Amino acid sequence: MTKLRLCYQTVELGKTDIHLCTLRNTQEFEDPEGVAEKLGICSASWPMFGVIWPSSLVLAHFIADYDTGTKRILEVGCGMALSSLLLNKKDADITATDYHPEVNKFLQRNALLNEDKAIAFEQANWADTTDSLGLFDLIIGSDLLYEDNHIDLLASFIQAHAKPACEVIIVDPGRGRKNKLSARMQHFGFSFSQQIPTHTLYLDKKFKGHILKFVRSI
Repeated sequence: MTKLRLCYQTVELGKTDIHLCTLRNTQEFEDPEGVAEKLGICSASWPMFGVIWPSSLVLAHFIADYDTGTKRILEVGCGMALSSLLLNKKDADITATDYHPEVNKFLQRNALLNEDKAIAFEQANWADTTDSLGLFDLIIGSDLLYEDNHIDLLASFIQAHAKPACEVIIVDPGRGRKNKLSARMQHFGFSFSQQIPTHTLYLDKKFKGHILKFVRSI
């Protein structure tokens, strides 16, 4: 990680500050042993995990005021895991997942930076629903649907790790796939609602996406 140009920043979430070490920008790249390449992650997409995206900020601000109670929570495709870091600071039962091989290094570094405990993490491939993650009460994620084939993969991954009664919150920036995801999730017994995020002055530009919520009751 020493060869990468890094950035240190603080994100204010209400009265909670989350300190982050991220990549300086999306031009950074370091895969000397080809670990990411073997996973199908090209040099152009390699840095995408390592910065804070608007959807991640929207999710974190939404989760900051969400009643998580004693729920077991899973963040899917966490990237820099802003929401996981926030939930960890609140002593929530949070597990983070991502496919990128560098994510866990930054995750634990940032947990330490915030003087919090290590966060449970698993490098997860959505196509593999046989991992040891277990089942969750609440599943969250942001900006996950880059390609059409991600719809079935994501829905099936969520289904594999959702308890019979489960809530799912996904922030979609408006990539045009939310209706297809909704149809797949309804197939698994989830009801669907959506809302436009409010009070987004923390963003540089107007957010054109939605907060998607899926709920399944026993």
